[in-house]
Amino acid sequence: MKRIFFLYILLFSFYSFSQTINDSIKTNTLEEVVVTSKKIPKSKKILPNQVESINNKQIEFQNFQTTAEMLANSGSLFVQKSQQGGGSPSIRGLEASRVLLLVDGFRMNNLIFRAGHLQNVITVDENMIENVDIFYGPTSTLFGSDALGGTVNITTKKAKFSNETNNKFSGRINTRYGNVNEEKSASLDLNYATENFASLTIFSYNDFGDLKMGKRKNPHADFFGERSLYIETINGVDQLVENNNKYVQKFSGYTQYNALQKIAYKTNSGYKHGINLQFSTTSNIPRYDRLTDVTATGLKNAEWYYGPQQRILTAYTIEKEKILFNSDLSISVGFQNIKESRHNRRFENYNLQHREENVNMYSFSSDFNRKFKKGELFYGFESYFETLKSSAYIQNINTGVTNGLDSRYPNGDNNMFRNDIYISYNEKTNEKTAWTVGGRFGYTTLKSTIADDTYFPLPFSEIQQGNFTYSGSLGIVHNTSKNVALKTNVSSGFRVPNIDDFGKIFESGGGFIIVPNENLAPEKTITGDVGIVVQSKNKRFKFENTYFYTRLYDMIVIDNFEYQGQNVINYNGSNSQVLANQNKGKAYITGISTNMKGYIIEDLQFNVSFNYTYGRIVEDQSESPLDHISPYFGKIGLRYDKKWGQFEGYILYNGKKSSKDYFSNGEDNIQYAPEGGMPAWETYNFKTSFNITKRATLFVGIENILDTQYRNFASGINAPGRNIYGGLKYSF
Repeated sequence: MKRIFFLYILLFSFYSFSQTINDSIKTNTLEEVVVTSKKIPKSKKILPNQVESINNKQIEFQNFQTTAEMLANSGSLFVQKSQQGGGSPSIRGLEASRVLLLVDGFRMNNLIFRAGHLQNVITVDENMIENVDIFYGPTSTLFGSDALGGTVNITTKKAKFSNETNNKFSGRINTRYGNVNEEKSASLDLNYATENFASLTIFSYNDFGDLKMGKRKNPHADFFGERSLYIETINGVDQLVENNNKYVQKFSGYTQYNALQKIAYKTNSGYKHGINLQFSTTSNIPRYDRLTDVTATGLKNAEWYYGPQQRILTAYTIEKEKILFNSDLSISVGFQNIKESRHNRRFENYNLQHREENVNMYSFSSDFNRKFKKGELFYGFESYFETLKSSAYIQNINTGVTNGLDSRYPNGDNNMFRNDIYISYNEKTNEKTAWTVGGRFGYTTLKSTIADDTYFPLPFSEIQQGNFTYSGSLGIVHNTSKNVALKTNVSSGFRVPNIDDFGKIFESGGGFIIVPNENLAPEKTITGDVGIVVQSKNKRFKFENTYFYTRLYDMIVIDNFEYQGQNVINYNGSNSQVLANQNKGKAYITGISTNMKGYIIEDLQFNVSFNYTYGRIVEDQSESPLDHISPYFGKIGLRYDKKWGQFEGYILYNGKKSSKDYFSNGEDNIQYAPEGGMPAWETYNFKTSFNITKRATLFVGIENILDTQYRNFASGINAPGRNIYGGLKYSF
């Protein structure tokens, strides 16, 4: 808490100093945040809930390797990693299936999104992103199920017409190299523009080698996580091999391929048609944390990797202004296909297990927007139909002989069908006050059948559920003066249990097995936000602080369970304690989020962020830790910006996560933390860009300058050590 107090003193010291300097400066002002979602007003100033945005200019300059790294280094949210090829965003202590991911308005969350940790966000390459909006707190009223902790809304680049670009043909080439994992990345953009027709094509490629961790001792901890041994299969025999460089995290590298094609066409009658095609796939991605699990004789797993993670999006959109009741209309029809797989075998066991999932998502949405003299009305309908095919087999790596295996999910018919209507109204009553009210109502069905239970008999062969869902929100923004605004917002959220909640059989590590539980109800939350925004008269300084309190009901958590009357069973050759997803009554999460930015002197801007979260399960008048609650974290930075280039130096920091605050049966992964919990850490970073010609820009930077060795809370892989990178962008 002393650090928290010191940070607030630092914040207000910056405020006082910048106010004194800025009184005489009238040039550069802070950018106004513009939100890209079609379901809310564009200006952040009249929104009662907390929203942060990362624009294309910031994304391009920061030059991170993946979208997960970009989010993690923003200081706006927390990201967990189990392997290099991953990144699971956490907002206000909720993660994975309780945070909604959207790309161009389409849900990425599907019927197998798990409550643990996810890596789906990396399938949207950062070279294709125009803007990211981060909505904090329940946003189910706007976006539907799963938006309990918040929503990450990703908007990809659009095809530009001739009135939006100077050339009929335009584009750019981006290249980048980083030494911490011998990264080699490249992307190509091509835009074709006429008055009524536009086409955008993007290809990108990323090659990441094994990740090097920091070599220097973390001031807050001892050395931790070195890779001293690994397993190689030589002439068909597993062998323990000594790592000749313990700071290289062997078998963490992977490659990724991405493509985007957008076509836009405007008719003379005012209709705008759009086609959106996206494709992403990877090589096999080693599950690094599982490859480091130890036993009395060495390492537990000889192989553990995710197969190529493939995402396909095909969408058609039609838009028209002033078409129905004087409302603007946007209709979207989409199809997504997601393929995932898991492959693993134990040391000296030559039978490789393969579990494969194939998800199809069909969607339809109609969104309307009508402007009034003082307000704006948003309303519409959404429908998603999702199917899953889950299969598995086992194959001997030496003989090639295959046999059957229990699948991760039920191996029969699996589907979910969501149908929602929503309405939201925002009004600026006068110059001082604006308010927002909204509601969403829907019905979701789920069906899952077990065609063959030979490998893991269950007391039921089918699960069916139908759930009526609803949420609402009410918020007010009141400007007490031209420089101070007060915000308050009350909102509810919901998440309907999916196939992963109901039907998964999963070995969680550490001697635990998770079995299906058919008696699950939807999760629900209610959140209250109170915020203050202070902005200087010359718009060169801004301070924003938000306090929130979330009450969670019927939350699904993993806890002790019995399977056929037994609390310990033999699974995959080991005795494992039985766990299951269960609605465990009530819990709460509370915390604060502080952001401050402004100009100290002309062209020199500072930014500071601080986030603190506290969560507990309430049961039988006692409290216990809730999982996914990150330690406090944030960012402190200085940026110097001129037309010819930019410089930025910043500190990323995390507090300590004590072992007493871990949820032992959940996804906090205490087995991958040192004794006592995950230590605090901070890194020092420097980045710059230069316009070397009118068309060419050079990017150079050093991340983790001190080469500090550390690991993020709940992660199973050490963070990158010192990374010296260089990149070149050429526009044409």
